[in-house]
Order: sequence, then C-alpha cells, then structure tokens
Amino acid sequence: MTAEVGSDRRSSTPHATSTSTSDETSSTTSDHASRGPSSSERRSASRRSSRSQSQRPEATRVHSAAYLDDHALYHSHEDSDHREEAANDEEEDGSSLDATKIETVEEVRGGIVNERDVDLEKSQAPVEDLEQSRTLRSTKSRHGGKLVTWDGPDDPENPKNWPTGKKWAATLTVSMFTFISPVSSSMVAPALSTIASQFNVTDQIISQLMLSIFILAYAVGPLILGPLSEIYGRAIVLQLANAFFLVFNVGCAVSQNKTQLIVCRFFSGLGGSAPLGHRWCLAPLLGPALGPVAGGFIAENTSWRWVFYSVSIADALVQFMGLFLLRETYGPRILRDRAKRIRKETGDPSWKTEAEMQKKTLTEVLSGSLVRPFRLLLTQSIVQVVACYMAYIYGLMYLVLSTFPVLWTSKAYYNESIGIGGLNYISLGLGFFLGSQICAPLNDRIYRRLKATNNGVGRPEFRVPLMGIGAFLVPVGLFIYGWTAQTHCHWIAPNIGTVLFAAGTIISFQCMQTYMVDAYTRYAASALAASSSLRSLAGFGFPLFAPYMYNKLHYGWGNSLLAFISIAIGLPAPIFLWKFGEILRKRSTYAAG
Repeated sequence: MTAEVGSDRRSSTPHATSTSTSDETSSTTSDHASRGPSSSERRSASRRSSRSQSQRPEATRVHSAAYLDDHALYHSHEDSDHREEAANDEEEDGSSLDATKIETVEEVRGGIVNERDVDLEKSQAPVEDLEQSRTLRSTKSRHGGKLVTWDGPDDPENPKNWPTGKKWAATLTVSMFTFISPVSSSMVAPALSTIASQFNVTDQIISQLMLSIFILAYAVGPLILGPLSEIYGRAIVLQLANAFFLVFNVGCAVSQNKTQLIVCRFFSGLGGSAPLGHRWCLAPLLGPALGPVAGGFIAENTSWRWVFYSVSIADALVQFMGLFLLRETYGPRILRDRAKRIRKETGDPSWKTEAEMQKKTLTEVLSGSLVRPFRLLLTQSIVQVVACYMAYIYGLMYLVLSTFPVLWTSKAYYNESIGIGGLNYISLGLGFFLGSQICAPLNDRIYRRLKATNNGVGRPEFRVPLMGIGAFLVPVGLFIYGWTAQTHCHWIAPNIGTVLFAAGTIISFQCMQTYMVDAYTRYAASALAASSSLRSLAGFGFPLFAPYMYNKLHYGWGNSLLAFISIAIGLPAPIFLWKFGEILRKRSTYAAG
C-alpha cells in the first residue's frame, strides 16, 4: 500500500491497491501478521522478505484487464500485452510474485468444454505492429493513479469465487438467452411454404431469404455488440439486445407483407446475435435443430404467426428472469463499479481500474474489433484455410436446415404433414449432440497423448487428427442422405445420413476452433471472429441457391455435388495443417510457436 493508504484507509476501501511497485503488493500479507510496527517499518520488512527466499505463501496480483472466464469473441488483446510486460518489469525489479504454473486451462467454446494448452501461449513472442503496446509501468507513470483490482485470489466479488448456486443461476440464465436466438433462426423453416402462399411469394430465393436473412445479422451484430459489452459490461448489453430481439420478433408476427417480415427478421437477428459470445452450453448447437420440431406443429395447428408469438412469449419470460438472476460477470466492469464506489467514499479521484487508466474510447474498441479480425483473415494462411472450410460446412448446415421440410412434406417424396415432417429435425439434433460430446474429450485425449510422445511439447497440429474424421463424416452423411431420399428409402435412412452429417459438422467445428485457439493464443479471439463472420455469410447465402440446385439435380446428385466439394476442401485441410501448419506459424508474426 502507499503511504497515503494506511491501515485505517485500507479498512474503508478493502478492495483497492495502489499502483506503486510490485514489491509493495506482498506487504499486505505481512500487515495481517502484525499491526504493531508503523506503516513504513512494515513496508521495509515486506520488501526485505519479498527479495529473500521466504517459505510463506506468495500473493498474486490479479489485474482487471484480463478476465479468465470471458469467452466473448471480441475481447481486447491489448490487455494481454499489459500483463505480460508488467510481469517482465516485476521480474527485473526482483519481485517474487510469480504466476502459478499450469499446463492446461479448461474453457468453453462452441458449447463444449476443451482444454487449452497454456505452454503454447507462453511461447508466443509479443507482436508490436498489431496493436500499440504500453506497459503497466508506463501507464502508471503517465496517469499517476491508484490501481483498483481484485482483493486477492479469493475476492468474493470475482465471479470465479461466487457460490455454486449463484454460478448456476447465471449459467442457466445465459443458457436460456443463448438458446432462444438459435431456435428462432430456424424455427420458421417448416412454415416457409405457408408464409410464401399467404404473401404471394413465387420466387424461391425470396422465400428462403425469410429464413436466412436472420443469419446475415449474425455476421454483423457481434462486431458491434462485442465492443459495447467491453465498455458497458455483458449483462446490460445482453439485456438490451434481447429486448431489441423481442420487439422485432413480435414485428415478424404482425408483418403484413414479405418486406416487413424480411426487415424484422434481420433486426431480430441483430439483437439475437448478442449471446453468441457466451458459449456456455449446448444451446447454440441444439437450438437450430430443435426449433423446427416445435415450429412444424405450431404452424400446422395454428398459424405461422404463432411461430413468432411463441418464441416472443418464451423470450419475454427469459427477459423477466434475467432482471433478477442475470448478474455482471465481466471483470473490468465489476472493478469499474468498485472504483466508482471507492472514489465516492474517499473523495479521491485517483482510484482507477487498469481499463480506466488506458482510457480506451468506444471508437478505439470498435475500430480494433472491426479491423483486427479481417487483418488476420487477409494475411494469415492458416486462418484462411480454416475459415473457408468452416464457412462451407456452416453453409451446408443451414442449407439442410432450410430445405429439410420440403423433402418430408413434398408429395413427390414422403408426403408427411408439416408437424410430422418437423420431427425429422431430431436426427440433426442427435448428430450435433453425439458429435460434440464424443469429440471434446477425445480431442483432448489425443492431444495429451501426442504431446507426451513429443517430449511434453505441445503443438496446435495435435488437434488435427480428429478433424480428418469430421471431414470424412460430412460427405458420407450427405451421400447417404441424398441417395436414400432420391430412391424413396424408408424414412429412417435419410435420417441416418443427417445424423452422420451433423456429427461430422460439429467434430470439424470443434477441432478447427481448438486449433485456432492453440495456434493464435493471444489473438485467438480475432481469428475466431474472422471465421465467425465468414461462416455467417455462408449460412446466409447457401439456402438461397438450394431450391434451384435440388430442382435441377434432385437430392441424389445435388447432395453428391455438395459432398464432392466437401471432399475437395475438407480432406486436404487436415493434411495441409498437419504438414505445413508449423512452418506457417513460424513465419507468422501473430501465431504461437
């Protein structure tokens, strides 16, 4: 603590620490042991003990700029530079405050728990030209403020230290927010023919646009909402964006023509894209597959408008629950509120968080989130290969989702009712579920085994082997689905094909995503943002040409064409990354290793 903040001041502001030297951080430990000596004597004793090889537990400062539970796609990378450079400064000063050494960290991406190899991040050299880099020491000297940070590793306000019940309440609430939007993206699929008939839509592209325009908003929304959540916090942005989604989803229900419906679908997708960074559960995977199951029966027994009304009613309940159960989980925002409280209590305006000392404006954050992902996409061969293949299979997924009802309800094929035809979407959900649950632990097991055979040195390419399985299942599933539907086989046969296709899609997604995280470590968020935008564009565009393709080639050769393209892109991708990934990473100024 600084001389201005003695024991009395510490009791009034228990969560605040100054921005003096890192040696003084350890003095808080000795302060609790003895209150007798003066503050200057305690600081002197603390400095001597920190320089010696003491056996007492060491304190670890947890800075505000990096929040380990943050999985948003557009989290600022500049904060990582501050922490790394600050740590180097502390080592040069002789401080004994070293971070705890761990090999892997569990994190949730794409709804699946994976292990991230921390050793890879340690091997990445700092990049100077991607963002302006400023050390924590220079930030302190420039602004001369007192740093507000966590009150040790057990700070009860840190979301990582919340009680289990509070964590589950937050997780389930965010899961429900995350589930509603993907459900709405495809729930209207079984009702497209009914909507087209009522609005006199004869162009099949316009009919498919009523569904896929929602996915186009997924490519735009996170680029804006992600930076807003960095400035204002996760909870408030999620709540307001969900309210925006709710208003325009109701607008879809009351639309009187195709133009109103398409416009409202786009803006509802814009609001619904906010939870995309919160991959806490299987909701983003199961939502697009399970939505049409309910949508088919609703459209058949009531009207297509109730497809939107039902989603709006469910979303309003989620919004209401969020008012009471949703709490802020973004570390910098929590610390910013703490700093405001301390400034008000003490009357000292110099208490600031690290984020406040950086003084990053919304314009700066937006420019970084808009420019950085596409810079990686245009300059990094690895990002280009992975993003293109991910975009292709994501486009295939929404192509199947949008055209599935036509197969089952058409008199030329299975002639099922809209409700019964919607039940076939269960096969897609089953494939997504099985693929994700099998891939996640198996991917980590393969990685650990290959790392052990490589003298304990991990490589991102160790994520590639399972990608080959996914690249194999996708075309196999398309072949089975297409030709069994073409020859009017029993209804179970096309569903077997879609199970394999969906499983291969999710396996490929998970392997590519974990590879990108391991390959770009500090810049993984921007690499994933680039691929996310590209795949959303594919998810928007692929359903538009699907009806014309199936009219010309039918399901057999139509799906075969898609499968052949998948083979041409998908099978070489893991081979390319396995053989040349390390070479490309060494040439890259952004990649690890």
